Order: sequence, then structure tokens, then C-alpha cells
Amino acid sequence: MANELTVAVLGPGGVGGLLAALLSRTGHRVICLGGEKTAEALRTDGIRVRSARFGDFTARVEAGTELREPVDACLVTVKHTALDAALARVPAPALSDGLLVPFLNGVEHPAALRARYRPDRVAPAVIRVESTRVAPGVIEHGSPFAEIDLTGTDVPRQRLDSLAEAFATAGPATRVLEDETAALWAKMSFLAPFALLTTRYGLPLGDVRTRHRDELTALVEETAAISRACGGPADPAQALARYDAFPPSTKSSMQRDAEAGRPLELDAIGGALLRAAERHGVPAPVAARVVSEVHTFA
Repeated sequence: MANELTVAVLGPGGVGGLLAALLSRTGHRVICLGGEKTAEALRTDGIRVRSARFGDFTARVEAGTELREPVDACLVTVKHTALDAALARVPAPALSDGLLVPFLNGVEHPAALRARYRPDRVAPAVIRVESTRVAPGVIEHGSPFAEIDLTGTDVPRQRLDSLAEAFATAGPATRVLEDETAALWAKMSFLAPFALLTTRYGLPLGDVRTRHRDELTALVEETAAISRACGGPADPAQALARYDAFPPSTKSSMQRDAEAGRPLELDAIGGALLRAAERHGVPAPVAARVVSEVHTFA
């Protein structure tokens, strides 16, 4: 990769729109991929970002409905519920040697993507950020942080380092991690209890961690045990401490989807958690009950 990259962004929503705007502002060529109405809005008005961390600015981007040329990297920032349809916008021959960088919740997607694209070019990433698309091309970044972990078991290290440098220069604190499994399960271990319980009770994190503390603790412990069995990290005390440090008004993206009547990533998060528990023989009664209850209410 050269210093100035060509980056496609599949799904320029809260996360994708923020990354597209930040990369464009620092001089990279950015091509956003979405529906025709979204593409037209981005071509006309660019991406407007409102962020206490990165400032308020507008970034110009290119936009289309399908990838039609090689790129250095394609960031996949759609929800799991829209993934299959969205990937039709990124034909494997067009992506060619480019990295495919999924910013997806869960732990099962890398295998599916490697079956569709070059296995040695799939570079899963984890992002910690609160960012919302409030209208096509309008992004509100609400968290005081944006942090990226980039990984990829068989991806050449220099490709990862080059993309990580582009992210870090654009704004988000970025690191390259050697252990892909650990990186994905570290995110899953934090996300699953948070997403499932805030959605189950329709409450922000502050109320969940006080009114449903015992259930949160039990679910965190189950998730940690599953992570450990899968080769990931397991530190329930650290997870609870992180929840306690978040603003009490914090909501999960799954909870926001439920409030808006959008499809939930329940299978990618809760379903994947239970499938991993079953594969490794780890008891997960609290997780099974909460997933079932969220499914019933959804």
C-alpha cells in the first residue's frame, strides 16, 4: 500500500460514515458503497460529522452502488442482518488483492467471508465507539473515544500496518493484534452481556448494572467461560469494571435497533454465543434464557 490509500466503505452508517469522513479528511481516496439514494446524497453533500473528539466538519467522498475497481481496502460496516445483501455490492473479482476489513459484531463472520473472498486478505477489525447516522451523510460521534483493533491471521503484516497507520493518522487510536481469536472474543465478551440485557429490559446500561446487577454478573461470568473455552480472554471482574465506568445513559446498538423497530443482530451475538457454548460443553443457562426472552420480545 502507498501512503495515500483508496478505501471503499460498504455501509456508510454510524461507524462507516465516521471512518470514511476521517480517512477522506486526511487525504485518502474514499468510495462509499450503498443504495442509490444514499450514494446520491453523499456525492452531492459529502459526509457531515459532528464530534466533540474530532470536531465538526464535512468530508467529500465518492459514492456508488457497487465496487467497480480495485481498492487497497474495503471496510465492511453494515449490520449482520444486512450483510448478505450488502456483499453483492463487492464482487470478489473487483476487490481482487484488496483487504476486506469487517467491522462486524460476533465471532463467526471471518470464516464466512474467507469462503467468499481471498482468505489471506480478510482482516477482521474491532472498533470501540458510539457513532450514529442521524440522516444520510450526517454522523454524530458521541463517545469521547474511538479505538480500533486490527487483526488477520494470514494477512501480511505490512498490509495491516499500513492500514493501521492510516486509521491512526485519521484519528482513531489503532493497534494491530496478532491473535485474531483473542481480539474477536475480547469484543464479544464485553458486547454480549451489554447488548442482551439492555435490549431485554429496554434500559440503559446504568439501570442494568444497578437494578439487574446479579443477572449481569452471571451473564458476564458465563460469557467469560465461553470465551476461555474458545481461546479468548476471560476476566469477568475487568468486564464489570468497564461497564461501571461507562456513562449511565449508554445504550447498546441492539437496544437502539429494538427501539427503532429494526432487525436485531441477535443471532450474530446471542446465537453465536450459545453455539460456541454448545460446541465446548460450557453451561450457559442465563445466556440461553436471556436470548430466548429477547427473541420473544423482538
